Amino acid sequence: MNGGLTLPSRRSVLRGGLAGAGALAAASALGGCGSPASRNDPLEFWNFYAPTTQSEPDLKAQNDWFMDAIGDWNKANAQQIRPVFIPAYTEPTNTRLATSFASGAGPDIFLISPGDFLRYYNGGALQDLRPYMSQEAVDDFPDATLSTRAADGGIYAIPMEVEPLAMFYSRPAWEKAGLSEGDIPKTWEEMLNVAEKLVTPKQTGVVFETTPGYYQNFLWYPWLWQGGGNVVDPQSQQAAFSSDATVQALNLFGDAISRGVAPRTVPAGGDIPAAFQQGFAAMWESGIYEVSAFNGRAPDFDYGVFPLPTPEGGRPRTCLGGWSFCVNSQGRNPDAAARFVVETLASMSEKSIKRLTKWCSVAKTDMPPRKSVERRMAQMGVFDDPVMRTFHEDILPDGRPEPRYPPMLYKSVSNAIQGVQQAGGKATDQADVAHQAIESFLTTYEGGSLI
Repeated sequence: MNGGLTLPSRRSVLRGGLAGAGALAAASALGGCGSPASRNDPLEFWNFYAPTTQSEPDLKAQNDWFMDAIGDWNKANAQQIRPVFIPAYTEPTNTRLATSFASGAGPDIFLISPGDFLRYYNGGALQDLRPYMSQEAVDDFPDATLSTRAADGGIYAIPMEVEPLAMFYSRPAWEKAGLSEGDIPKTWEEMLNVAEKLVTPKQTGVVFETTPGYYQNFLWYPWLWQGGGNVVDPQSQQAAFSSDATVQALNLFGDAISRGVAPRTVPAGGDIPAAFQQGFAAMWESGIYEVSAFNGRAPDFDYGVFPLPTPEGGRPRTCLGGWSFCVNSQGRNPDAAARFVVETLASMSEKSIKRLTKWCSVAKTDMPPRKSVERRMAQMGVFDDPVMRTFHEDILPDGRPEPRYPPMLYKSVSNAIQGVQQAGGKATDQADVAHQAIESFLTTYEGGSLI
């Protein structure tokens, strides 16, 4: 365990995708992975929730949760688990996870998002966890939380959280601009108009993610869906990117910059509490994970959240992200690793339910991936908090799971976003180029369902 490492920001963690050429080459070899170490060695659990300082209590609480889960297992089992903290191993330029599998030294247990699921499932690297779960436990997960981690009747990753997207806003900044809750925008045009009123020489009106990667795609998908668009048609599994909905969603990110209400680079390194406190930003699209960041680092700051505005004639939509535990099918002891994952996150035992409840309400602030945990959080009054109530009642019901597109599809979408947002390209042209690339890829694609 490398105790000197520190946790990157949630934004930098989510931004990852292992999209470099080296990772793509490595991914093709995932099916041949296997560990050269002894089966009796401790199982390696790679994660990015590293030890941190008391000045970041939210991050420390998250690390402590992981350490407690591993510690409880190690006390009761001969097969030990060793946490390995690797910061930013999901960054687009960080190929460490994919190359570790290609070299036969992949971790026994690791974290992935839906965006990277098919890379490892298609490579045969994921252990089916369904045989280790009771039917009652399977039924305790709503279909939406398992669908992006399931394939061919198996369950290949267990979600630890559900993370919807929303718009965060600084009440002090709004008050200085003469705005109130009555000005909360319902449409895209209202949002951009409000953003114009919030712009100062120091402060940007609204922030959309600008760095290419899985995280930016994750934040962009709701705007596409609100207009009825898709990257891939859910029924036919054919390319659907060249559409009016795509063009208007691309233009939203581009227009925000051209109108001078959004920046080309995110302020404060993506630290929203710091950016709000220092007056660098007034609105920011992000996820529920920011609630724990505010609670831990800016507990007295007055902020609010509201659902993502919709285009004229559109429907409310948000994207449901979240990390999952998964097991290397070619690791030292997949059976023990699978039992650890299920006992920690997916058992009907009181300990499992209590542990996941603690993650979603104390160590983090997330929507629960299990019905039993949702009931427990309601009994605890977690959803009585105004921000958590907004997420639970007004935002979560309009959620759609984060897509699990292979790297080629992700990159085509990313190129289109960047082409309009940062390069000022024409949205129709960027949509057509991406559509053609997606269509070409799908003609030869073989692997798990894209939806």
